[in-house]
Amino acid sequence: MFEGTSPFSDSVDATFLSIVGISALVLLGILAFMIYFLVRYSRKRNPHPENIEGNVALEVAWTAIPLVLFMGMFYVGWKGYLDETTIPDNAVPIKVTAQMWAWSFEYPNGVRADTLYVPVHTPMKILLHSVDVNHSFFIPSFRIKRDVFPNRETVMWFKTTEVAEYDIACAEYCGLRHSYMYNKVVSMDSVRFEGWYKKASIDQSKPYRALGDLSQ
Repeated sequence: MFEGTSPFSDSVDATFLSIVGISALVLLGILAFMIYFLVRYSRKRNPHPENIEGNVALEVAWTAIPLVLFMGMFYVGWKGYLDETTIPDNAVPIKVTAQMWAWSFEYPNGVRADTLYVPVHTPMKILLHSVDVNHSFFIPSFRIKRDVFPNRETVMWFKTTEVAEYDIACAEYCGLRHSYMYNKVVSMDSVRFEGWYKKASIDQSKPYRALGDLSQ
């Protein structure tokens, strides 16, 4: 956590910690009140029970405070969702195909690879398809995940912030060898990436055009 490896990781971590912190405070507050009332209104202290009349201010408070807290959580989550689903216009499309039990990646000129190579700092639009059963494309370091279905396209995007390698996993149980569906995102500097992309295009007899030109 807290490595900032994608445009979403910091906001997702902050949202997660905020919700956990608020939930912990609410839990401690309720627990403190429970203990207080157990002691204050124990049978020893109050042998004769009394009727309690309604308190409008108290009822408004215990309705309004949770409402404000939960609406705040909703807003933060909704904003994060919009950030993850609003794909930049200059994002480079990569077709990802899931099957039992592997991922394959197809670049705009038709080049195919079994590892997802991307240039650093470049938005990538991931087009997800399945040829058999349901899968789920999950990159833990980026805090992003999308379900992948047969006969339906789902979309996600990301942009790496540094040259590094990141794990890809399938987060939906898809059969006997589900655990085999691990792969890598390999983030390269633009020069190294274009060298790989050009060589792969020549090896696979595909027309080469610098991938960076597609994101302009």
